[in-house]
Amino acid sequence: MSLPLIAMLFVFPAAMAYAAASDLVSMTISNRLCLVLLAAFAVCAAALGLGWDQIGWHLAAGGLVLTICFGMFAAGWIGGGDAKLAAVTALWFGFDQLMPYLVWAALGGGILTFVLLKLRSGPLPQVASEWSWARRLHSPKEGVPYGIALAFAALLVLPDTTLWRAAVGL
Repeated sequence: MSLPLIAMLFVFPAAMAYAAASDLVSMTISNRLCLVLLAAFAVCAAALGLGWDQIGWHLAAGGLVLTICFGMFAAGWIGGGDAKLAAVTALWFGFDQLMPYLVWAALGGGILTFVLLKLRSGPLPQVASEWSWARRLHSPKEGVPYGIALAFAALLVLPDTTLWRAAVGL
């Protein structure tokens, strides 16, 4: 099995699942996770023989998303981990699938926010009151673990990306 295929089938999905789970239980997305995704992209791009122009466009997509998300973080609209995760995911997708990723992330985030606000309007079930992460998630003073929506969107869009098609030989 080739290195890019391993990255596409295992590393990227596992990192996204970890980001979602981590954001759910701790409201944090690790810098190390984002660095793993960055390194895996570099390995994947090199193994697939992407040209410097293609890599440049992927970097530009990631940089654009990082710039916009940093502004959103500075305004207090999203967390720093969400901004980094969105940017490193955009790096993987480039401009090719950036808009579908952002649209799915927005839709998933909207649904997640609606459901979370609805759940917060009622009492926390007794069984969940023992879990610190559930109490934090239920608190109206807390934000939304948007990493879940970002991971959902990333996994949904991944099979349509140029990198995926190159890795699986399509």
